[in-house]
Amino acid sequence: MVDAETGVGLERLCSPTRDAVRAAPGHPGLERIEARFQGNAYARHRHDTYALGVTLHGVQSFWYRGEVRASLAGQVIVLHPDEIHDGGAGTEQGLTYRMLYLDPALVQSALQGAGLPFVAAPVVDDAALRTTLLGAFGDMDDALDPLLADQLVAALADGLLRHSDARPSGRSPLDLDALARVEEYLRHSGTQPIGSDELEAISGLDRFTLARQFRLRFGTSPHRYLTMRRVAAGRRLLASGQAIADVAAETGFADQSHFHRHFLKTFGMTPGRWQRLAAAAKMP
Repeated sequence: MVDAETGVGLERLCSPTRDAVRAAPGHPGLERIEARFQGNAYARHRHDTYALGVTLHGVQSFWYRGEVRASLAGQVIVLHPDEIHDGGAGTEQGLTYRMLYLDPALVQSALQGAGLPFVAAPVVDDAALRTTLLGAFGDMDDALDPLLADQLVAALADGLLRHSDARPSGRSPLDLDALARVEEYLRHSGTQPIGSDELEAISGLDRFTLARQFRLRFGTSPHRYLTMRRVAAGRRLLASGQAIADVAAETGFADQSHFHRHFLKTFGMTPGRWQRLAAAAKMP
């Protein structure tokens, strides 16, 4: 089943039989959960992180800064660090949501030491911010790739700044030479894992500035660019008849399932179907 508002599959957590919380593998400064609740879920408490969430199904009701608030399916929740709040389902149909907990130190790094942005409205309608948040949950079973995490932090920091009273600082002009070096390195990287520190050394830019500038120059993030190159290489190998598991290993994916998910997202069909179609085209 897919939620009409968010377009997110809800098969795992839509069952009304019991409350559940599912945690994704951790990443430094980032935690991700999916949760389903009937009725009250949390007593009043506070985090030392930002809590950024998307309501997927039902109504999310919570007390925050002296008022009871409500988030509907597709809306984004933004809770500032150290603010007391509670939470639960606002109706009998229950609640399904995803929440990301973001270390304020990462936000400050992404904003180059600026003060933490405070978003006065804890529920916002922002399609871009919602897409960024849901992108962090694409592979709940897998740890976040470091390059993807940098991209997410930069986009989330920009989203927080956009909804705060603070004035966004002026952006530096694109460093085209640095971006060209990074693009060439990614294009010829082969299957070796690539870390953010490598790209910082190659470009001379900090990882969050690089994530922003690379997207402006090439229309996508370094992580996505690298994944696309590897998926495209995999498609060529599939056409030659190699086994899917061998192709996944040869192109730098963790396993066949990992390759399958990215191939489907990129080309709209499974690797197996692509391989069958390619074989059929060669038949006399």
